[in-house]
Amino acid sequence: MHAAVCDYISDLVQNAIEAESSLIQLDVYTGAEAIRIRISDNGKGMSSATLSKALDPFYSEAGKHDHRRVGLGLPLLYQTAEAVNGSVEIESTPGQGTVVSFTFDAAHIDTPPLGDLPLTVVGLMTFDAEFNLEFRRTTANDQYQISRAELVETLGNLQESANFKLVRDFLQSQEEDLAQ
Repeated sequence: MHAAVCDYISDLVQNAIEAESSLIQLDVYTGAEAIRIRISDNGKGMSSATLSKALDPFYSEAGKHDHRRVGLGLPLLYQTAEAVNGSVEIESTPGQGTVVSFTFDAAHIDTPPLGDLPLTVVGLMTFDAEFNLEFRRTTANDQYQISRAELVETLGNLQESANFKLVRDFLQSQEEDLAQ
């Protein structure tokens, strides 16, 4: 199992980047009753046959992982959701993209912690590819949002350590404001 919800987020957004998405939308909601994540992209998408294969832990798309022939991301997500009274929904259309939504029972003793969301999001935004990641964070009382395109327009190269730190500090401050 992954150690944190952010591990699932990272895995799924990285899949969207690798699927040549130009737009990825990441919505993260946390509340007392549930953790809800929705990741949508406009990448390659999957046929129903490919999606069925992707749920097999011993399958990985050819060329995706040069040194291993397994793809544990979606099977582990399904296993965790089942263990914590959650759910997973995947909608995918070849040539149009994929939407993965999952919910975990926030009060379940085996629900993984959220993890370091600011570090995860800024790390995803620094991938060396042409895409926009729109991130929206919501709680029961508040929300904030930001996009990779806005950050690149304002700061330039997000891979520069000073810019990476600025974005991480900004996201951390937004998270602290949500907690108040």
